[in-house]
Amino acid sequence: MRPVSVRRTARLGASIAVAAGLLTAGLAASASASAEEQSDQLWIQAPSEQNLLLGGSGGGAPQSRSLDIGLYHDNDNFTVTDGRLSVDISGVAGVADVTWPDNCAPSGTTAVCSVPVVPTTGDDYTPQVNLTIRAADGATAGAQGRITYAAVATGGPSGTLEAPLDSFDTTVTVASGPDLSLAEIAPVKGARPGSVHTVAFAVTNKGGERSEGFTATLDASYGLDFVNEYPECTYGTTGGDDYAPMTHATCTFDRVLEPGDTYTLPEPMRLALAPHALAERLDISVEPGNGATDLADEDNYTIATFKAVNTADFEATGARVAGGAGETVTAELGFRNNGPAWLGNLGSGDPVADVDFTVPDGVTVTSAPADCEPRTLSGGYHPQRTGAPRYVCSLPYWALPDTARSFPFQLRVDRVVADATGRVVLTSGGPGGTFPFDPKPENNTAKVVVNATPEA
Repeated sequence: MRPVSVRRTARLGASIAVAAGLLTAGLAASASASAEEQSDQLWIQAPSEQNLLLGGSGGGAPQSRSLDIGLYHDNDNFTVTDGRLSVDISGVAGVADVTWPDNCAPSGTTAVCSVPVVPTTGDDYTPQVNLTIRAADGATAGAQGRITYAAVATGGPSGTLEAPLDSFDTTVTVASGPDLSLAEIAPVKGARPGSVHTVAFAVTNKGGERSEGFTATLDASYGLDFVNEYPECTYGTTGGDDYAPMTHATCTFDRVLEPGDTYTLPEPMRLALAPHALAERLDISVEPGNGATDLADEDNYTIATFKAVNTADFEATGARVAGGAGETVTAELGFRNNGPAWLGNLGSGDPVADVDFTVPDGVTVTSAPADCEPRTLSGGYHPQRTGAPRYVCSLPYWALPDTARSFPFQLRVDRVVADATGRVVLTSGGPGGTFPFDPKPENNTAKVVVNATPEA
């Protein structure tokens, strides 16, 4: 597993493509699952680049910035503790000044920073070491240096983990220019479908140089509709077989932003929740105009989230088939969203549900869909695509109202067993594997019956 870059929030669309790739890679690598369960690796998460802003043409002191670094490891089967991150700032002498946090013990140009418990990555992962860094007095634009890292921890299969040597560093560059920043937007909870909400849009130039206009991009999820449109924006819809539908807008504003200026829209942005809204988001990003490079783009992006009071009835679909000994029959099983809401796991890209199929007695699976992973009866790794007693089929990361997905399985009847019954269960990756928005959890389970008797 390679080091990951942790952003404030995963971006709509881009994160989905990444998640889809990870899922495909995970299925391809399932043959090595048992070995991976006994291995572990320590990693350092650190930005590869960091710009330090001078005071700019308007004067002023250089701006301090946060440099966030963290430790994590791969395998949650192991507990990893006593993480020690070594930070060497000798390479930025005369370029940058560093202020150490309380969990770092400095000695000259190095420090050892303590991470008592090293986590695996997940939605609640945050970097544990937060340095404060600013351009050194007398540093000029273009000055550059490098901060390097190393790390060890206690745990893993051998009792000690070490991050790969010479693999992690941050290149620090002193620069001056525009630095656009978007204000955070408070989440909306408990909203009703059909309601209209105002979204605050404010962009500030925190840099030392003017921004000659700027461009904004807006991505609204399927359950959001723009109530008002702006002449500076071009609107369209995207989506298809691989991506959930959404509305996209590209906006070009010619307003010059001097250092310290903030721009707000002349008319507040309003969005309506559609009848099928459930968990919605509007992604907003900005960049300077006239081809300028933003010197700190981590705050060029924000999300407005909307939690609607709505339901989506997920239903498992089973099958009834019949065949004599030696015959092969097709069982079509799967999933349907009866609505009224849609669902999209827009941040994580995780499947909206898994279709968990337990094979009936007396039959053998001779062909399974590509999206279905073979398992042992207890849910563990199964080495062959065919002949497994259980299969877990992953759905896409979104399901519109009335979406139905079918998974055809070829079943060879080895011996005739009257009313041989398997089952199909819909599960989620959330707590308990359930769907809190589903008003009819009883239809999340269905039967697959082979050679049913007339009374069955």
